[in-house]
Amino acid sequence: MSESLRPPGAPKRIAILIVAYNAASTLRQVLDRIPESVWEETAEVIVFDDESTDDTYLVGLGYKALHGKSKLSVFRNERNQGYGGNQMLGYRYAIDKGYDAVALIHGDGQYAPEELPKMLAPILSGEADAVFGSRMMTAGAALEGGMPRYKYVGNRILSAFENSLLGTKLSEFHSGYRVYSCAALSRVPFELNTKDFHFDTQIIIQMSAAGMRIVELPIPTYYGDEICHVDGIRYAKDVVKSVLQFKLHSFGIRRAAEYEVRPRYSIKKSLLSSHAQLLSMVGSARYDILDAGCGSGELASLLQDRGHRVTGMDARPPQTQLEKFIQTDLSSGLKLEADQRFDVILFADVLEHLPDSALLLRQARDHLKPGGRILVSLPNVAHWSIRAQLAAGRFEYADQGILDRGHLRFFTDRSARQLFAECELVVRDCSVTPVPWEKVTDNAVLHDALEKVDHGLGQLSPNLFAYQHLFMLVPDPEADREPRVESS
Repeated sequence: MSESLRPPGAPKRIAILIVAYNAASTLRQVLDRIPESVWEETAEVIVFDDESTDDTYLVGLGYKALHGKSKLSVFRNERNQGYGGNQMLGYRYAIDKGYDAVALIHGDGQYAPEELPKMLAPILSGEADAVFGSRMMTAGAALEGGMPRYKYVGNRILSAFENSLLGTKLSEFHSGYRVYSCAALSRVPFELNTKDFHFDTQIIIQMSAAGMRIVELPIPTYYGDEICHVDGIRYAKDVVKSVLQFKLHSFGIRRAAEYEVRPRYSIKKSLLSSHAQLLSMVGSARYDILDAGCGSGELASLLQDRGHRVTGMDARPPQTQLEKFIQTDLSSGLKLEADQRFDVILFADVLEHLPDSALLLRQARDHLKPGGRILVSLPNVAHWSIRAQLAAGRFEYADQGILDRGHLRFFTDRSARQLFAECELVVRDCSVTPVPWEKVTDNAVLHDALEKVDHGLGQLSPNLFAYQHLFMLVPDPEADREPRVESS
């Protein structure tokens, strides 16, 4: 009796997807090599024949009849869908059938079915959203397995390029041996991807952008006498193009619908980032701080670590433990008691998300202690990247950046100052931030250099080069009015 693949207490329905094109000579061996434990535990083994010109489809049907494999389903596409399109059909089939996980192998035998138990394990235990088999994790194994040297070098160069721009640390982007959680697949628009071979790159970009857990495992390399249908030069160009399209989309410069996955916002660590500069503007004294729109609570947690007394406020509880938290929708104003006062009230990337920014600023002004201040960070809609979009006749929203689809208001330096004046607030100090290059490249030396140059340009010409404007606001001393607290 073979050992069960499933961890105790966590039964999951597994599908094995075999994409095949002109694989009549190899498909039988691939099916033979699937371990018996996998056949036993798998709900369905699915062969998608992509309109082969040989007898691949008939081989699959014959294998099912000859071996009595009731779990084997064989489909033939009426029209060739391409490598990516064939995967789309298989993943959609697995999702619609309610499977929990789907493993991808190729009908040409290039990826060892014997590795399936190992590849499935992290998904079945809940440790990963995707598992990729890597031929590069074991030194020298790829070349020993027959991978042509030019493919090996190309794989290394492309993977290094992709890691540097995506901030990932994968040993290989170009293996077709993969296992996915169907829940994870359902969260990314994989059906908007290419039908060509760089589909595999695009789905990595999508899952990485969505913050999913990717695990790599070493697999053996096998290159036999199968025919390669990949044009290497074209493939490399398509991979580079896909990565650059994602970067343009992530900056809000040019929309790419396939990359519209909502990322997890995380604190920016660069010394020139808005978060670092806001921390510096708060100062080192022990203050009572209201972090309005605290989100996940990362910035508030850093303030607490520095000894400040922090009250978080947002529509959902933060992921970090805060001393005090007020759960409220900021679009209806600050829900504070009349006598609550703070030394610092923080609006970090918040006002642009609200329909009435003036309401919050006036309420914040009246909840300041004597000598208190309001700190605000706002994206600069006059940034050169937005001007370039408009010059090209585009104004396309994205998942983050200046044109984040959650932004309801847009500000320049001038319009922000006009808003502050209307709320009887004056600017005591201001600063600018560069593009967050740390999110563009994982190379610390490179992104530090780019940010310094970009920041210098922002100081010289803030309207054109400032990615964000930062303001320290205090009540206008010439307003000569009695303090009041507006009803919340």
